[in-house]
Amino acid sequence: MHDDLRRFSIDAFPEALRQAAWDEALAPLLLRSRPARPALAGYVSSRASPLGSVFASLSGSPQQLSTGMAGAGTPVLLFALLAGAGHTQELAGRHALKAGTLLVLDPARAAQIVLDTDFRALVVRLESASFLLRLLRTGGQDMGRVDGQGVGAVCMGVVQGIAGQLDQLAPHDLLPIEATLADVLLTCLPHAAAAPQEDTTSVQLGHLRRVCRTLEARLGDAELSLEELGRLEGLSTRYLQKLFKVGGTSFGEYLRERRLERCRLDLANRALDHFTIAELCFRWGFGDAANFSRAFAARFGLSPRAYRAQPEAQSQAPHDQRGRPRHGSGFQAAGAPAGAAAHSPFQALLRDHARYATALALIPKRAAPVATAQPVGDHYYLPVSDKTVHWGYLNRALTPVMYVKSGDVVTIETLTQHASDDRERMVDGDPGAESVFLWTPTHKAVDRRGAGPMDASVFGRGAGEGFGVHICTGPVHVREAEPGDVLEVRILDIQPRRSCSPAHHGRVFGSNAAAWWGFHYRDQLTEPRTREVVTIYEIDADAPEPVAQAVYNFRWTPQTDPFGVLHPTIDYPGVPVDPATVTRRYGVLAKARVPVRPHFGLLAVAPRESGYVDSIPPGYFGGNLDNWRAGKGASLFLPVSVPGALFSAGDPHASQGDSELCGTAIECSLTGVFQLVVHKRADIAGSFLGELDHPFLETPGEWVLQGFSLPNHLAELGQDAQAEIYKKSSLEGAMRDAFHKVRRYLMLAHGLDEDEAVSLISVAVDFGVTQVVDGNWGVHAVIRKTVFPEHGR
Repeated sequence: MHDDLRRFSIDAFPEALRQAAWDEALAPLLLRSRPARPALAGYVSSRASPLGSVFASLSGSPQQLSTGMAGAGTPVLLFALLAGAGHTQELAGRHALKAGTLLVLDPARAAQIVLDTDFRALVVRLESASFLLRLLRTGGQDMGRVDGQGVGAVCMGVVQGIAGQLDQLAPHDLLPIEATLADVLLTCLPHAAAAPQEDTTSVQLGHLRRVCRTLEARLGDAELSLEELGRLEGLSTRYLQKLFKVGGTSFGEYLRERRLERCRLDLANRALDHFTIAELCFRWGFGDAANFSRAFAARFGLSPRAYRAQPEAQSQAPHDQRGRPRHGSGFQAAGAPAGAAAHSPFQALLRDHARYATALALIPKRAAPVATAQPVGDHYYLPVSDKTVHWGYLNRALTPVMYVKSGDVVTIETLTQHASDDRERMVDGDPGAESVFLWTPTHKAVDRRGAGPMDASVFGRGAGEGFGVHICTGPVHVREAEPGDVLEVRILDIQPRRSCSPAHHGRVFGSNAAAWWGFHYRDQLTEPRTREVVTIYEIDADAPEPVAQAVYNFRWTPQTDPFGVLHPTIDYPGVPVDPATVTRRYGVLAKARVPVRPHFGLLAVAPRESGYVDSIPPGYFGGNLDNWRAGKGASLFLPVSVPGALFSAGDPHASQGDSELCGTAIECSLTGVFQLVVHKRADIAGSFLGELDHPFLETPGEWVLQGFSLPNHLAELGQDAQAEIYKKSSLEGAMRDAFHKVRRYLMLAHGLDEDEAVSLISVAVDFGVTQVVDGNWGVHAVIRKTVFPEHGR
């Protein structure tokens, strides 16, 4: 990912500051916002070209976006709605918007884009398309809607491609893209004009648009003259002169302006460095290099040679350095009025952000009372079976397997999805595990494994395609929980699930897979360079200080599942490993003893989004956090998005190091005892919990804030989020999100101002890499409670 990418997430701001911060974030796009509901959500990923154009992926909650900013200058605004629906409101009336709509706007002209649903869009501020702006401003009160047919469809395809690859594009890549966009839009725009009218002015405007399109296609023709243009268009020379006068210019001035603009784009394009300046000016119809240089210097204030040396330096972020800044490199949002940086209280913050199989009902079983110092309600037991799990996904539409009330305690059995790596030790003889892992040539007890299609039409791996891998027990419906509340998950106890196999009865085992999704996979020293290795561990759970010791390991070999599908890699969860096809190597890690710290990698409430959500990337709903601090004695606070919260637990681990580098922890089936407590929105209003929109972990001695590469990938990346998140993770993004969250926590929960919070973060907060294998990478911030003795006590 290129380091000039700018990200903004409204989640990083306290609620009282969100609207103003969002307005600041939209200012470079020359847009203003008015939310449709109090709970405003918004995300921006953007990067700028060397010529000052801004490309931004924009998503958020329903709102009204307005143009008409004073002093907007000469850019053109391109707004492409990629997902969602709404309408435009202007002097000419109301027009519906749907996914695939493309608008070309004059940012100085007042217009409203009303997004009636959650939306995702690409917004481009084109600084090098002043000729398009001329056509817009002489075209009446239309929104410049691009026809979705023909060239318009091609243009939309280009826009969608830009949106999908924005994170991978470097500044010099944007130069030919913005030139191409301007060309294609020039062709599309005449088709977007309002219905023809009878007055003379409308007829002239139609002619002028057609003439400009023809002229644009022939800029490189040094012999192009007014007479030739008239011959091509079937218009008289005198009439052409009148048309350009209507446009506020002359043929000669317009032709020179367009040629200079094209030369400027080429001079800024690093891919054309092998061309001489003379070759570039001849390419665009200039017949004399000296005259071109004079005209260029008069137009842009620099000689072509000096201008060519500028773009690379201009494209570097001025605040990504230490020491004395380069001259004139002070940060100011593009498009903001002069002096705005000195007066806006949000500029310092924006500098950071501008860089994101339904379960069946089960009769509850009473559990033994739990010893706890806190008051508890009733006790329930949730055994694991094929009727009480959902494998590899979360879904707000799941039917709860148990109903409890706030304060109740639930003992929940969980299974590791890696138990089939050694079926004898971790499945055989265990009725619950056997029911979940049951898979014969004619029957698969839990068919869907992942959020993919049931017919395995993508890769043919199996139902659900393994787009999500964790066996999740639940969901549990908590009766009092409503959207806007916070569910506190108190982890009262964790017990290992012991083997029921006659040969290993009562012992505890787990599996670690150094897999293809691990951080190490393409960075191995010995042959074969790309290999997967499974290590089976035994956990001494009865020792005063429990430890894990390796029993054996084996290299993964292609395995054929009971349905006859070959799995060359660990690409689908629960594929039984045939011991006869692998070579077990005993005596590995003979000197190593791994301290055990049992925890649950996945603790989640249902996401607000509909449909199947991949269980691998974590998010605002919790999920696959993979933070070993979520163990006995800890409390995880999760924002509730759906009635009943729908709590699930899974991905149990015996131990894991920060980063989970090779792809997994010691995956070991565990049973957890949880107390589920609902904090009502009205009771926590005005507090840190009252604004909680992300997982928050509290242990007996620490507060832990969890940052992600993208704090809300499902909203920020839109309908393709579950594919795109695996391409867009970065430790920088996760670190920045962790910083934002800990800053916000210190300001809201402890009453610090921003300067106090930043100082304390640097001297007293420990940041660590949670994981680099879950699609949405994680960085956590740990605040020791001893930093605030009174609060901690």
